[in-house]
Amino acid sequence: MQAIEYLERSGLLNEYGDISSEIERARLALNQYLQTATGEVRWQFQVPELGEGGACSLFGQLAAEPYSLLPILGGQTPANQLALSKLSAVADYYQLQSGQDWFGIYQARYNTAAEPVLVKLAYYGAPSRAEFPLTSEFAKISNNSTVGLSGRARVINSVPAYLAAGGEYYTCDPKVQAEACLPLFDQSGKIAGIVDAEHFQQAIFTPAAMALLISVCLVVPDHLP
Repeated sequence: MQAIEYLERSGLLNEYGDISSEIERARLALNQYLQTATGEVRWQFQVPELGEGGACSLFGQLAAEPYSLLPILGGQTPANQLALSKLSAVADYYQLQSGQDWFGIYQARYNTAAEPVLVKLAYYGAPSRAEFPLTSEFAKISNNSTVGLSGRARVINSVPAYLAAGGEYYTCDPKVQAEACLPLFDQSGKIAGIVDAEHFQQAIFTPAAMALLISVCLVVPDHLP
């Protein structure tokens, strides 16, 4: 997918204008990095306890059992190992280049209960929820699920202002002041997942910051398991 098409499909063109040349430069740099880079593969990771009904995460309270990717990915195959290694490298690169406080890559899949979810494959930052239900009901409180269903980006440069205006927000870490949740599209144009970036300061998602994040969105689908 070309950068200008992504801007149009995701709804970001009106907000950020035509930053396609900046996106393509950032994509070239990331692809060059990934030619040799690999990252640490984590098949399981700690997750927060979920509140009553599973609607929210209890910040600072970790579940007794870590979340394992093995069931939802179908095992520790060489293909899965390579995919997770490259996605981890993308997260490493984004952390180095962006300075964002939290970042995650999620793929749209069916879990072991045959429910449509966004599953977190690679991330950095504080422990966070591993699966987000891809349902219209959960989308009422979750930007991740909303973007995963609609394919339209959601950028919040001030979480307090967003909440004050009546916006619904899934709070995992109360320190988060800004968030950008962007869709991933596969080669056919189908929604393949999302990326989520968060920062502890407001007004962080400038056009330059968005060009970098969108370049990640254009590269990640090539490495999904």
